[in-house]
Amino acid sequence: MGRSPKKPKQKKIMRSTHSAKSLQLQKGSLPHSIVEVIGALHKAGFEAYIVGGGVRDSLLGLAPKDFDAVTDARPYEIKAIFGGRCRIIGRRFQLAHVYSGREMIEVATFRAPPKDDTHTTDEGMITRDNVWGDIEQDFARRDFSINALYYQPIKGEVLDFCGALDDIENKVLRLLGDARVRIEEDPVRLLRALRFKAKLGFEFDDALAAQFHEDNWALLEQVSAHRLYDESQKMFGGGYLAALLPLLFEHGAMNSLMNYAPNEPTALMTAVAINTDRRVAMGKSVNPAFFYAAMLWENYLHQLAKYKKRGLPFHEAQLKAAEKTIDAQRIKTAIPKFAEQFISDIWILQPKLVNPRVRDIANLERMPKFRAAFDFLVMRESHDNHPLTEPTNGMGAWWQAYQEASAADKALMIENFGSESGIPKRRRRERNKDAKSRELDQLRELSLRSDEVIATRPEPLFVVPGAEAVVKDAAKSLKVAQLEPTKPVPVFDPVQFSEADFAKLLANDEPYIPPSRHRKRKPSSNLSIIEREAGLSESDVAAQDDDLFSQESTTPKRRQAKQSKPKASNKRTQATKPSSKAKANQSTANSNAPVVADDAADKPKRRRRKSNAKPKADE
Repeated sequence: MGRSPKKPKQKKIMRSTHSAKSLQLQKGSLPHSIVEVIGALHKAGFEAYIVGGGVRDSLLGLAPKDFDAVTDARPYEIKAIFGGRCRIIGRRFQLAHVYSGREMIEVATFRAPPKDDTHTTDEGMITRDNVWGDIEQDFARRDFSINALYYQPIKGEVLDFCGALDDIENKVLRLLGDARVRIEEDPVRLLRALRFKAKLGFEFDDALAAQFHEDNWALLEQVSAHRLYDESQKMFGGGYLAALLPLLFEHGAMNSLMNYAPNEPTALMTAVAINTDRRVAMGKSVNPAFFYAAMLWENYLHQLAKYKKRGLPFHEAQLKAAEKTIDAQRIKTAIPKFAEQFISDIWILQPKLVNPRVRDIANLERMPKFRAAFDFLVMRESHDNHPLTEPTNGMGAWWQAYQEASAADKALMIENFGSESGIPKRRRRERNKDAKSRELDQLRELSLRSDEVIATRPEPLFVVPGAEAVVKDAAKSLKVAQLEPTKPVPVFDPVQFSEADFAKLLANDEPYIPPSRHRKRKPSSNLSIIEREAGLSESDVAAQDDDLFSQESTTPKRRQAKQSKPKASNKRTQATKPSSKAKANQSTANSNAPVVADDAADKPKRRRRKSNAKPKADE
């Protein structure tokens, strides 16, 4: 038996321990939640450390956003320690969420490198990351050196395995191990590198700077759209979006995050980024979907122009354009339903804020998305220079003054709306009789006039400068058109109908049944209603069709048969008419026998329903 190949020897990791006091890290400055979780794990006999961005930001003098913990305890052991306060999540990367009061601490187990190829794709991306290991193996799995510091607050020590403290001091971003392999394991690390550079102001080392090319950006197509959206949330709402935005375009990341991305950030995107960072610095809440609305604004305008060109109503074109734009973006980054509705409402409210109706002004201010749409309008007013965008007419300043005014001033602004802003005010209908009569006189004069100029003209709603010149040019063109020879208009002679034509129509009085409402079926009889009432059969009508209109009398035989029928003087002595079924049976049974319309005695009598009432005496 041959010997098994020797495994390559791994480089020995140099482990250095530093005192927390020497690094100006104090246990008292940490939140109670993270200290409580680390203490509970340490008391249970497990190793537990604070790792990641919390330690890095504390060393740089920044306020950490959150703290993450790492331990050698397995997820089920963490669940056993904290009980109902712990919840295990994730498949590919199993984690434990431990709740301490209102705060949540993310606790991860030490990871080891994948054991075989079943945990990775053909490109090297890790698909299953639940291989447990020790602290040194977990360090080797970290992405950046500045995130590989382990802080133990109970013991008061910091563990450094790769000279991360030197990188923090020199402000260098460096990937652990082979940079190419680490990017293939997780392409999202490219976005994380850009985010750290914008946030911390660090520079890339040579190995990391060489990884920003199209082949590596193409690997992001294998990453789920939900994870890319989560990463974009961190980038857009971190408070450093203005510095990050040029880096995304410079290194080619925007094509992976956005459909039909421009070559450089637009003025609107830059203004929204600066405003977002200002709100984060002031401690105000921000919605990353607001930046998505600014980022996809031009795409929305192109879709809107396309649907307007097709002739759709404006509101319907707005809805379809917003839906089309968001559907295309969902392929890149999955956007939740509430964020999609937020973005769509901002876009649809823009024309309503620019050209509001007087009766809708008060209702617009009470809408849930009014504030976001107003902020977007203010940004557009000074920074939107796209050729497809519509002018704002200075309505941003008007809405700002309206929001700051009192209730009485708001009513006055609504009353005087249009005159101050330059927007024509809607004219109410004049309800008095004098106005209506004057309007009728003007219309009558206009209808009776020829080419001469009328004495009284209708009063215009508003005066447009240069309108008189346009009218004069139109009058000149009209005179030129009148001089040109006109084409003859065809004249059609009126058609005269005779009484015979009307009699023919009356004879064929079968009711019309629309085919759309009733199923198509053959008629039970070809006879008209008059013919059936006269007791005629189809054979009799066929024999009489040839000489029906040959006589001098204009009254057809069918009508004569009906008129020659004698009328009984007494209704009680008159023979009863047969039913429709009896008529049909009689006509089919005696089709060859001659039928006499005047003979009422041969017709079958109508069968009367028996009743318990006593018969009435004859009058």
